[in-house]
Amino acid sequence: MTQIELRGVQKFFGEVQVIKDLNLDIESGEFIVLLGQSGCGKTTTLRAIAGLETIDEGDILIDGKVVQDVKAAHRDIAFVFQSFSLYPHMTVFENIAFPLRAMGHGRTEIESEVQSVAKVLRITDLLSKRPSALSGGDMQRVAIGRALVRRPKAILMDEPIGALDAKLREEMRAEIKRLHLEQGSTTVYVTHDQIEAMALADRIVIMHEGILQQVGSPQEVYSNPANLFVAQFVGSPVMNVTDIRVADADGGAEVVPPGSQKGFAFPDALLSHLQSARAGADGLKLGIRPEGIDVSLEPRDGYLPLEAHLIEPLGSHDIVDLQVGDDYLRARTRSGFVGGPGRQVFARIDPAQAHFFDAVSGNSLGVRL
Repeated sequence: MTQIELRGVQKFFGEVQVIKDLNLDIESGEFIVLLGQSGCGKTTTLRAIAGLETIDEGDILIDGKVVQDVKAAHRDIAFVFQSFSLYPHMTVFENIAFPLRAMGHGRTEIESEVQSVAKVLRITDLLSKRPSALSGGDMQRVAIGRALVRRPKAILMDEPIGALDAKLREEMRAEIKRLHLEQGSTTVYVTHDQIEAMALADRIVIMHEGILQQVGSPQEVYSNPANLFVAQFVGSPVMNVTDIRVADADGGAEVVPPGSQKGFAFPDALLSHLQSARAGADGLKLGIRPEGIDVSLEPRDGYLPLEAHLIEPLGSHDIVDLQVGDDYLRARTRSGFVGGPGRQVFARIDPAQAHFFDAVSGNSLGVRL
């Protein structure tokens, strides 16, 4: 079991700073996913942990030992790349066994370890084949097997299933999660795919322009985003975000989007919460996920009459664009619920699922009802 710590890590490529004062604790046995857009610094962070990239400032610790000056070969960490990087002239058995042969292990031990790893990865029947005879998913299993066979302190994975098609990615996600649960290895996984991150991670580390934005469980970053970037990066479809003003209403508060004559009804507690958060009535943004918008085909108290525009059928449910003043909000409904574009419907925002952000900083105000 292995603990990894990053303390004030900084990294520059020339004048460009790609990692900015990164502090992160990875507990033993955790599955951590570094999530972010291309160029955000996540792969550089992974390579720095592995020793494949130097850092300019800060410390990297593995089990309490500072390792930034320790060569990659001496860190006892396995790395799985996006490209399979298998030796084409070797069989699957020989590819998996290669690290053990390089370390001078005996034939009997190599045979035992390779068979054990192949059984876990369900590739025992492929051991005599060469990479050219394998599917993409099987080649990735072999690459993971080569990393696992020497039982490293930690496993680092850089978008290992990014080159696979959608069906294989789904299968490999399940395999990687199952493997982690069985082996219990400390794992750090890089991806730009938030679905992968949500499916695999114990905790997600979200990065943007080299800066750590939020660390939390998949449910935490989905339900309580720290800022607008996280809110709109995690979740599919993304969270609706619109400028609003908040006004007093009879017995409550009213959240009014731009260009709308009437707003959504909210409890009067919203006004006091915003005041406590030192938020003015202007300069606010509302965030609401599609499932936080209730849609009715009949008029109801507290529901606004809106026009349905684009309808996106997704099989199990539909995503419906509703025009609200000058903006659109995307709502999730059951499949076929709204008959078609142009139909009038009635909608409300569930106050318990609403988020409020500072329009200037983008930070969450922490106001929840």
